[in-house]
Amino acid sequence: MKIGTTELLIILAVVVIVFGPTQIPKLTHMFGKSVKEFRNGMEDAEEKEKESADREDN
Repeated sequence: MKIGTTELLIILAVVVIVFGPTQIPKLTHMFGKSVKEFRNGMEDAEEKEKESADREDN
C-alpha cells in the first residue's frame, strides 16, 4: 500500500489546520529527533543481539 501525492497533500493540510503553520517546524524537528532515536535504538539492539550470539558461539 503506497501513499500517493494526493494523500500526502491531504495529510499536510490536516496537520497545518490542526497545529497551525507556526508549529510545523517544531513538529518536524521533534519527528526527526524521534526517527534518529529509533534508529539508534535499533542499532543498539542489533549490536547486543550480535554480541549475545558471539558469546553463545564461544
